[in-house]
Amino acid sequence: MQETAKQAPFTKKEKSWILYDVANSAYVMLATALLSLYFNYLSPSDNLSTAWGFTNVIVTVIAVFLCPILGTYADFSKKKTVFMTFALIGIVSCAALSLFSFISKFTIAGILFLIVYIITEVGFASANVFYDSMLNDVTTDENMHRVSANGFAWGYICSCIPFAFCLLAYVLGTMVPGLEWFEGYAFTIGCLITAAWWLFFTLPLLKTYEQRNFLPRPEKPIRETFKRIGSIFGEFKKNRKALVFLIAFFFYIDGVHTIIKMATALGTDLGFDQVKLVIMLFATQFVAFPCALLFGKLAGKVPCEKLLLVAISAYTAIGVFTVFLRYEWQCWILVISVGMFQGGVQAMSRSYFTKLIPADKTGEFFGIYDIFGKSAAILGLGLTSLLGIFYPLSEATWINISLLPLPILFAIGLVLFLIAMKVPAIKHEPVEDIAQPDEE
Repeated sequence: MQETAKQAPFTKKEKSWILYDVANSAYVMLATALLSLYFNYLSPSDNLSTAWGFTNVIVTVIAVFLCPILGTYADFSKKKTVFMTFALIGIVSCAALSLFSFISKFTIAGILFLIVYIITEVGFASANVFYDSMLNDVTTDENMHRVSANGFAWGYICSCIPFAFCLLAYVLGTMVPGLEWFEGYAFTIGCLITAAWWLFFTLPLLKTYEQRNFLPRPEKPIRETFKRIGSIFGEFKKNRKALVFLIAFFFYIDGVHTIIKMATALGTDLGFDQVKLVIMLFATQFVAFPCALLFGKLAGKVPCEKLLLVAISAYTAIGVFTVFLRYEWQCWILVISVGMFQGGVQAMSRSYFTKLIPADKTGEFFGIYDIFGKSAAILGLGLTSLLGIFYPLSEATWINISLLPLPILFAIGLVLFLIAMKVPAIKHEPVEDIAQPDEE
């Protein structure tokens, strides 16, 4: 992770925080590219995108209820412990997904797979609440955008390493004559490799992280947690900029999550070759890596609001493009475009929101942040899946009616973000400068 001479090298705490993005991005890649295909292998369906979409809606509903409770509780100096608990739930469940290829293709195999997948997703999403809120404990206010962008950037490129082995195993089982029997075991290998990678790159953060900003621990922390959940909405009345931004975030991140979650399933329903689809997603990571780094570098020269405005505007155009997606060459344009702005919009949103909130309440604020992010996915996934029942992609002519919600939601998010830019920000106490160069 070499930086230019004009920028100070990352500290050990910053590197460890970035490495967790490397850890869990391997799972994101696996879930995006192969897990829907794994489910289709176990329980073949003529409308994969609808079944997969509704499953992810269930995941989202669970995460929406958990995020504010966990985030608020974490502010009482327990962030590290709860973070690791949920990270381990995700890691162990990811490894458990490998077992289903040993079960014959019965309906029960598909159902059990979805249950374990939901548990994995809940562990992944819950750990991310704490991970995001750790940002101001590991770095300075001035370096926040760069560290956030580097997390996504290195996550994109490094996740390609374990995924390359997953992809190789999948190609062997689907394209090499005589090795058709290996397809199920390819999914087993992919899940085990991903779980091991996720665990290995989680350990540095577990070792180095110290929660510096937290609230005094009350006598009854659980009861106090629920009290604070109610009071946090009162704080948003005072912090109107953060509130309007979150509403905008709700809409535009919906499209981002929907594209990520449904990419492979949508391509399959459109009749594209599955292996080519996986390779396209692989290519997206290589495009996303330098573009996310570029956003991080530009954040030191260009206001973060303007960078976010560019990314949201680009995604609005991408949403319009997906409605007319019919051919393979269009799919290549789509994945390259997504790669260019995916890291930027996620990294800048995370660090921008961190700057709008008080340092000692990041857990509870990010609990709400994740509510807006995760509940948005209910809207996108739910609408596209519901419309997919009546207007299947496989039967579409020149327009994909089931994908019309994407550009609409991006456009609403864009308009609301423009409004948020005009709202004055509240000044908070500056984040303590704890990220001094570490001794090697």
